[in-house]
Amino acid sequence: MNAVQIATSTLTLIAGVGIFLIACSMMSSNLEALGSRRLKALFSKTSKSKFIGVGVGAAATAAIQSSSATTVMVIGFVNAGIMTLAQAATVIFGANIGTTITGQLVALGMFGENSVSTSVIFATFAGIGAFMLAFAKRDRTQKIGGILAGFGMLFVGLSMMSGAMSYFSELDSVKSFLAMFKNPLLLVLIGALLTAVVQSSSVMTSMAITMVVTGLITLNQGIYITMGSNIGTCVTALIAGLTSTKNAKRTALVHLIFNVSGVIVFMLLGMFLRFGGIDYGYLFGKMFPHAPQIQLSMFHTIFNVSTVLIVLPLTSLLVKLVTKIVPDKKGGAEDADAPRFEFVEEHLLKTPPIAVQQTKREILSMAETSIVNFETACDVACTLDYAKIAKFRSNEVRLNFLNKELARFMAKLMKADLNERDRNYLSTAFRTVTDLERVGDYAENIVEYADKLKEAGERFSDDAVGEITELKKLIRRLYERAIAAYKNTDRNALNDAYEIEERVDDVAEQMTANHIKRLSDGECTPEVGTQYLSLATNAERVADHYINVAKSIKVYSGK
Repeated sequence: MNAVQIATSTLTLIAGVGIFLIACSMMSSNLEALGSRRLKALFSKTSKSKFIGVGVGAAATAAIQSSSATTVMVIGFVNAGIMTLAQAATVIFGANIGTTITGQLVALGMFGENSVSTSVIFATFAGIGAFMLAFAKRDRTQKIGGILAGFGMLFVGLSMMSGAMSYFSELDSVKSFLAMFKNPLLLVLIGALLTAVVQSSSVMTSMAITMVVTGLITLNQGIYITMGSNIGTCVTALIAGLTSTKNAKRTALVHLIFNVSGVIVFMLLGMFLRFGGIDYGYLFGKMFPHAPQIQLSMFHTIFNVSTVLIVLPLTSLLVKLVTKIVPDKKGGAEDADAPRFEFVEEHLLKTPPIAVQQTKREILSMAETSIVNFETACDVACTLDYAKIAKFRSNEVRLNFLNKELARFMAKLMKADLNERDRNYLSTAFRTVTDLERVGDYAENIVEYADKLKEAGERFSDDAVGEITELKKLIRRLYERAIAAYKNTDRNALNDAYEIEERVDDVAEQMTANHIKRLSDGECTPEVGTQYLSLATNAERVADHYINVAKSIKVYSGK
């Protein structure tokens, strides 16, 4: 047992932890990419009952092998308005159950001392997955290969960690040092800190299992370290929540309070057991004799399930508590008026298909804002009534904000793992956002024409107002058919929009002829006529931009 052996074992342990972390990341990213299109439908079921929310959280976490990823996704859903805080709480509860699957898999992989080890059998999936990644042509097959490779690498890393720890377990100095850490609170803190560093409770729990199996630490020590890992795993969600909305901060706080509450309950129960001369290690040793890996993995499962059963009936109280801790600002009218996304949220980038769907909803909302501003501008020009001008200005600020920030968001989203349809959709969405912002610019022009009329003490004639009103109604119909085409990739609606757009051109041309006749008859002045013709031209261009929005479906609809 010389220095070279110690150095080799230390490096092997570090390598094993690194491979385990990479394996978790590979499984998580590929599972998420393969199944995230179904996650929206899965999460939408959370409104039916608390137990369904828990089941959805457990299933999602078991599928993507990361409670942190599930929690960050939930924060994104809360931010984007897909999920309420109460629904998010139940999903987070379930995520803690789903994360115990990794521990159970690790425990299963540590059987087989006198035969072919299950760890070796599972590790062969790394080779199978690697071949699929190397030779598969289809994207879906490659992702399945990534999942299998990640699954196999879990056990390669586990085997390396176990081998290194087996060597350390033979060193009396190491065992004596670790034996010093007996205080439950200290062990919980160690588990929390180490988990916060590696950003994975699954890794920490797996390490604890291997340490218990190799005899480096006692079962009781492993149990308290595992409890601490449940607190440490909240760090990722807290970081995500700090940069988000109040509801997202509350969601992260729900996660922390839930996990800390479970630890407190089990710490108090542990103190009660010690008064009787027993501890968790003794209890689980009796329940699952001669299988230390099962003893710790089962404690982890029972701990998380029990915490959910205790806290689930208190969900409403927990939501009220975090709402009081992170209250809404009073008198925050200025903040309320500031432009912001309604459906898009940065954390949705972790689930690209859902992010694309929410981007489309944001664009549809932007479209509605644009038509409202166009119609308001026409009304102002016809009546010179500026009662709605404040809302008009607010809408214009929002259109400019969305034009800039949606483009930035979509640029990030384009870097994600998207299917061909979603990628094609986003490629057209950049132009669509610009088209809608241009509608807002033309609406501003029309208000400026009204300003000039007011300054000159002029106004449009009744005939001109009637023609503008009819043109406005026609463009509203064009907008409705264009948006129907865009929203539902409806070719029939697109054809309707084309027909209406041609009528808009005819009406604008007729308005020019009517203006010339009124001018020659002395019914209007050149100043009024200039503003009238400019308005008609701007309205015609608005129609062109809505047609651009509608015909973008030809790029990605596949019809």
